[in-house]
This record gives sequence, structure tokens and C-alpha cells, in this order.
Amino acid sequence: MTRRVLQTAILTLLLAALGSPGLAPPAAAQQPNTCLDCHSEFPEPLGVTREKFAADVHAQKGLTCASCHGGDPTKATPEESMSRAAGFRGHVDRRQVPDLCARCHSDAAYMRQYNPSLRTDQLSQYHTSVHGKRLAQGDARVAVCTDCHSVHDIRPGSDARATIHPLNIAETCSRCHSDAAYMKPYKIPTDQYAGYKESVHHRALAVRGDLSAPTCTTCHGNHGAAPPGVASVEFVCSNCHVFQAQLFDTSPHKSAFEAAGLPACVTCHSNHRVVAPGDAMLGTGPQSACTGCHVEGDGGYTAALSFQRRIAELQTAVERSGEILNRAEQYGMEVSEAKLEQAQARDALTKARVTIHSFQIDQVEKDVQAGLKITEKTYQAGVLALQERDFRRKGLGISLLAILVVLVGLRLYIRQIESGEGKGSA
Repeated sequence: MTRRVLQTAILTLLLAALGSPGLAPPAAAQQPNTCLDCHSEFPEPLGVTREKFAADVHAQKGLTCASCHGGDPTKATPEESMSRAAGFRGHVDRRQVPDLCARCHSDAAYMRQYNPSLRTDQLSQYHTSVHGKRLAQGDARVAVCTDCHSVHDIRPGSDARATIHPLNIAETCSRCHSDAAYMKPYKIPTDQYAGYKESVHHRALAVRGDLSAPTCTTCHGNHGAAPPGVASVEFVCSNCHVFQAQLFDTSPHKSAFEAAGLPACVTCHSNHRVVAPGDAMLGTGPQSACTGCHVEGDGGYTAALSFQRRIAELQTAVERSGEILNRAEQYGMEVSEAKLEQAQARDALTKARVTIHSFQIDQVEKDVQAGLKITEKTYQAGVLALQERDFRRKGLGISLLAILVVLVGLRLYIRQIESGEGKGSA
């Protein structure tokens, strides 16, 4: 008993000496913040409520107003809290914002204590961006850190309420890039957000909830001019669509596009308004991407027709064999092995559609032939299964007829016996 009391006393003393960081608030949060006493009463943009500031990731890490604005928020009077002697700098000019943020965010040793996984090259990356270059040239209208991350309610990117959460990034960028009046001096389109909202990428992100789906920063980079490892946004598609990019690099289109100054993927698929690709993009129909460059009579025009025709033939063969296998299965026939092979035919169709990016008919033909070979086999399996069904039906019919004949014969035989016994007894 004495030993247990002693252990409890030692543990209590250790906790008192070390504190309880999991429960106690940061030291800065325990100190008075006279800045909020006044600014919580001000309207925007000077107004900052205690609730808003408390939600800021910096406040949660123990930083205060003085971390960015200087001064001493523990002092009671404005003369003391906002004195130059206390380092008060007040309003931060937007041209100074990147350097101000970088005082901490470019200091790896400092940032390691808060978030070791956070990159510390944002400022150097920003200097390579259009925003950073224009700011360096004196254009204060371009985006700085606070335009994207907000000012006093900055939240981590994993927070769905953050302006930089994947679901919100496009809207954050659109605040400037969809404002025709604001963007007028830059003479660039302002329909990027409208186009993106119609794209397959936006549907994957916002409708299906796939947070890995592309948004603005995926292609354009977040702080730099392009994502890390990508020399130019022109080549960014290959980050996700690796195989298609490799095929394109071996295609005759690569050198032709380079000679014409055309971007690779964007020329056929667009950039922001990327719709789901389909076979209608082949051939020479109204949705064809090929007829943008090729005209009737040239080799590309003929190849476009061949691509579409062969893909359509395989598609039809896959559907035909799939239909007969499903029908056989509904009749209870065993076609599971053929259906497994049918999956390989669908894979061949998918592969043929990807191989289109080689723009070489012989390579596409290999995939088409492989798929057609499988579909012919699976179709025959379906035919045989239905023939087996018909055979079983006939056998069942004959069996039932034989049983019926036997039953009728037995009935007649029994009646004959009963008739004979009646005569004998009479």
C-alpha cells in the first residue's frame, strides 16, 4: 500500500513538472490579446473576430497578431501595444506579403517544429510563377499568399472549409480569373472556371468526390509556374496519363505538332473544358478531333476513318458476344469461363482506344485483332451453350412424353386388371 502511494506521488510530481501539453492551451493563447478587443468590433477588412482568429491554423499553433504585424498584444493601451518600440508595423503592403510569410515558411528548422511535412520552398517557387514575376516587376494586383490562403482564418488544406482544399481551389482561382474587369489588363480568357466545371476532371472531383482528380493547381502548380518535375504546363498531362504520353512521343504527330507550334494533348482534348473522350472524337464526324487538321484525301483523314471503323467493329463484337453469353447465363447455362475471357476482350478494346495515341494503324490493329479473336471464341461459347440448352429441352420433352406414355399404359393395364377381376367375381 505504501509503495503504491509513493508511485502515485512521484507520477503526480512528474506531471506537475512537465505540464500536460495535450490538455493545456498554447502559452500564447493564455496571454491577453488586446488587438482582438478592438478589431473584433471593426468592419471588414480591419475586423477580425475572436472566433475567426481562433479557427486560424496559426492561432492554433500559438502565433499571435504580433507574429505578422509586430507590436505587443499583451499591453492594454494602443500606445503601448502598437508602439514602434515594440516592433509594430501595422498594415502589411501586399507586395511585402510573400517575403513576410517566407520569414517562417522558408525556415526549415522553424517549420519543422510545427509541420515537418510542409515544404519550405514556396517563396522560391513563387518567384518562378507568373504571379511572382509580375509582382517583382511592380504589379501589385497579382495574387500573393493571402489572396489564395485568406488572411486571418487560414486553414490547413485538409480542412474542407479551407480556400485551398481540393474542392475549393478552382473557385478560389476563379475569384480573379473569372473577373473580366479585373483580368482585362492581362488580356487572357476568363472562362477557365466555366470550362473546368463542364470537364471530366471537375465531375470526378466534385461529383464522384475523388480528391485526387485534377484541379487548377494540379496542372498549373500551386506556388510555382508548373508542378514539381514538370518543365512546362504543356507537358503536365503526362503526370497522370503516362501511357498515352509515351505513345504520343513515338507517334508521327509529335514532330508535326512541334513544327506547327501546337501543344500535344490540348490540341485534341482542350485544356480546361476537357470532356470525357469517346470514339466520336475519331473519324470525320461533327465531334471529330482529326478534322481540325486533316481534310479529305490526305493520309490522316483516311487513317482517322480506319481508326473509328476498326474500333467500332471491336465494340460491336464485344457487345454481340456479351449479349449471347448473358442470354445463355439467364437460361442457367454454364458460361462463367467464357465471361472471364470476355473481360479480356473488353480490355483489348480499352487498350486499342489508348493505342490510338500512337496514331499508327498497325499498332491499333494488333489490339483490335486480339480482341476480335477473343470475341469470336466467346461468341461461339455462347452459341454452343444455347445449342446445349435446346438439346436439353428436347431431351426433357422426350423424357416427359415417355413418362406420359408409361403412365397411360399403366393406367390402361390397371383398368384391364380391374375389369377381369369384376367378371371373375360375377
